[in-house]
Amino acid sequence: MPEDLHELTLYVQSKKAVTTFFRPSTAQSQEAAMSGMGAGPSASSSSGDAVGESVFFLSDDQARCQAMVEEIAAQRGYHLRVIDIERVGRIERLVAEHLRGVQKFPVLISPLGRRLEGVETFTEDELAAIMPADLKSVRAFSYLKVRGGDLDKIKRLLETLPEVKELHFLTGDWDILVVLDFEPTTANKRRVLEFVTDRIRGIPEVIDTSTIIPEYSLTKFPL
Repeated sequence: MPEDLHELTLYVQSKKAVTTFFRPSTAQSQEAAMSGMGAGPSASSSSGDAVGESVFFLSDDQARCQAMVEEIAAQRGYHLRVIDIERVGRIERLVAEHLRGVQKFPVLISPLGRRLEGVETFTEDELAAIMPADLKSVRAFSYLKVRGGDLDKIKRLLETLPEVKELHFLTGDWDILVVLDFEPTTANKRRVLEFVTDRIRGIPEVIDTSTIIPEYSLTKFPL
């Protein structure tokens, strides 16, 4: 996937508070202690400078969303840019950053323009869908034809194989679709096909198989 398609922007909206709390620096504290604990014009001037200082707070629900996006973006190889709209101008927010009509924050915008708006939309499934990821493992899909009989027995036998990740029972020419997953360091096409012919075809009830091995795989499912 092109690098520019791995760029995301998350807009949050903090709350601004005005505080008169002042914590002097270490040097100021030592000076105040030597001059009589705050006596003199320099201490009162420092306190006056602190009055009206703006402090920004992010609500816990937005902070949770930001933490979730950062975690999933790191897993999937995406770069995340976080912008607090309370710290930028209104014209930049509504026009330059294309947020006109947004009612709820946070807002996550994908490189292709899809966006999530509001804390209730920030779920693992939605974030995985907005950040498709290259599959690092080798994925294969094997169609099985089986003899009529105990499907529960066949299901149990297939479930014992660690490489078998999904089973789908079908109607038509094939009876079962098996989704296989292999570590890339230990698997290639030949190894995958050997596994199918040796392990799956080794089950007496399996009478035929047909396997598809993709050249490239991408997923929107959670990893």
